[in-house]
Formats: sequence, C-alpha cells, structure tokens
Amino acid sequence: MLELVSDLGGGKTTFVQGLARGLGYMGPVTSPTFALSQVYRINAGLELHHYDLYRLAAAGVLGDELAEDLQDPHVITVIEWPDVAESGLPADHVRIEFTPTADNTRSLRFISGGQRSEQLVSALRGRWSNLEVSA
Repeated sequence: MLELVSDLGGGKTTFVQGLARGLGYMGPVTSPTFALSQVYRINAGLELHHYDLYRLAAAGVLGDELAEDLQDPHVITVIEWPDVAESGLPADHVRIEFTPTADNTRSLRFISGGQRSEQLVSALRGRWSNLEVSA
C-alpha cells in the first residue's frame, strides 16, 4: 500500500498517472476526489485501486472496501489523504511525502513502515541514488 501525502495540487494524482503507465495501463487516470475511488485493471489480473479521502471526515463504509483491497494480493492500493483512515491501515506500507521545491517541481520522501515496504523502498533506492528515504 502507498500513502500519498501533500497539500492540494501537490502532485499526488500525477504520481498515480505515472505509476499506472509504468504498470502498463494505457487508459485515462483521473483524480478520484469526487468518486472517492478509481479502479484500473492492469494485465495478468493485477489492479490499481486509487483512493482520495480528502472529502471525508472518517473512512466509514469506504473503510470496509479499503480493508478488502488491502487483503487482496492482486491489488495495488494507493491512498491520497490517508490520515482519514489511518487507524484501519496496515503498519507495513510506504508513505510518500511530496514537497514543493523552489523550481516548481516536487521533492519526494519515501518512508517505509515495515519489512515488505522496506524491501520496496530499498529496490527504489538502488535505482535512484538521490532518493530520500526514511525508515
């Protein structure tokens, strides 16, 4: 599971668009701000589930859907504004914090929360030497 954290307009949905393309999804990828979630079917039975909890005070029924997704090994779950559902999220996840830079780009900080997420972050660190990572 990936948690995406930034201010409004911070690049979270743009990141998901790039992730979906990297996974081979060629259709449109849009912000789920009003729909609350979007599902993108990749190949080989893999799905990318994109949640945006910005408009919610609590996860409510959507929390049940999210809990099911987190148990499915064929689902990659990405959550914008994850603090709304924090109590129901697994400790082993990757948190990505987006910070605006002076040149109007974004700095990304990857924070791992457990063994599996640390393996993913370590693999990313091996590909990008300037990746800022916290454990």
